[in-house]
Order: sequence, then structure tokens, then C-alpha cells
Amino acid sequence: MKIKSLFESKFIKVFDLQYREGRHYYNATRRDEEDLVATKSTEEFKKMLPDAVSCVVIWNPSGADSEADNSTDIQMTDIKQDSSKPRLLMNREFRYPTGQYLLSVPAGLIDREDVETISGYKAQIDMDNNNADSNAWTIEKNNSILIKTAMRELHEETGLKVTEKDTVSVINPCLFSTPGMTDESNALVKIVLNRDSLNGMSQEGAVGGELFDGFDLLTKVQAKKILEDGVDEHGIYYSVYTWAALTYFVTDLWR
Repeated sequence: MKIKSLFESKFIKVFDLQYREGRHYYNATRRDEEDLVATKSTEEFKKMLPDAVSCVVIWNPSGADSEADNSTDIQMTDIKQDSSKPRLLMNREFRYPTGQYLLSVPAGLIDREDVETISGYKAQIDMDNNNADSNAWTIEKNNSILIKTAMRELHEETGLKVTEKDTVSVINPCLFSTPGMTDESNALVKIVLNRDSLNGMSQEGAVGGELFDGFDLLTKVQAKKILEDGVDEHGIYYSVYTWAALTYFVTDLWR
């Protein structure tokens, strides 16, 4: 396969993938040429990290007396009623290609620092334990990187930090968004906030061109209605990762 670079920027690149003479397929990607998914062997494909992490964040208060902190001016769904029931935490993020604020999950790209820190730590453990199971090691390493990224993104986009009472786990290590035009991929990570207050929620940690317009804390009934309607309460479409989070929450797969 011949590969030709057509466009490169910090976050997006476009390559011409020539599988056969005269046959071209254009691929939008976040990856450098040497790391394109199309060039990987089957074994490399199975072990690769995704580009980003999307978080399914569920607030799981313990008692009927729990309330969120209403001292901030953040726009949120009214949470005083049935405040002992779990809620799906979502935000409103402006997505430039759509020109709209979309109902979204906390998400972001995996940082090189996350990869290097975890890889170095895991490599030392592997050496110390003389662990020969490379597949198990890769899965454990990748999951650690995904969880580290998810925790960082949660803090950046909501102001909340994961505590010892909370639970974090990988739902799916790699999902492709639109494989007909891009090799972009996301992992899905579950974060369950086992606490009676969401004090400290903020969107002041936005970086770069990120724009947010408040939070939604959805009950199962509200999430189910958004799924059934195919749009949010404002009639706006949403992404496939929002759909996945809504479905995961409504079906109780998170429990």
C-alpha cells in the first residue's frame, strides 16, 4: 500500500491510501503516518491504544438526604427530586464541525505523558516479576493508561477528582467512530462517583478551544426519553458516544 500525506495539522491529518494502482481511499486521522491503523498487522491492531477516552460518569449517592451543591451558577438539571437515585453526568460541549452545543460525555485525547508514565511503571513491574505473559501485560498496561486519561479528563471538564470510594473501569478498550472515513478511535471508561455531594463541579478547566455550557444530571427516565426521541430536550442530535453512555446507564450495565 502506498501512502501520501495530503494535509497535516496538530490534531488532524489526511492521507491518501492507495491500496491498488489507481484506487485511492482518503483517511482523516489523528495519527502520524508510521502509526496509521491501516498499516498495522492483525496482532498490532489487537494491542493498539485508541486515540482518546470517553467517560460514562454516573453519580451514585447513598441516601435520600443527599443533595448537590447549589452554590454555583452551573446550569444543571434539577436534582433535588429523587436525589438518592443514580444520575448520568453529562455536559454541553460545543462541537465545531456541527456548529452546536451537543449533549456530551467527558472525553479527551490520550496524552503522551500518560502513556510514558504508565508504560515505564508497568515495564519495571514486569521486569521485577519476570512476567512472560506479554498479552496480559499489554491489556493491563493499556487499561491503566485509559483509566489515567479518564480520571484526568473528568477533573479537567468537571472539576471532580476520583476518590478511593469511587470506582473506575474500562467498558470497551477501543471503538471506531466512523471507520468509513477515519481511523479515529475511543475507549469507553466507566466512572462511578460514590458520594452524596458533587461539590466543586466546574468547567473552568477547559483547555485550548474547548467550550462548555453547563452540565446535565439525568435520571434513568430522562435518559430513556432522550434515547427514544433521538434528540436531547432541545431537539439537538448527539454523538454515538452519548448514545452509548445513555444506553449503558438505562440498561443498568454499570451496576
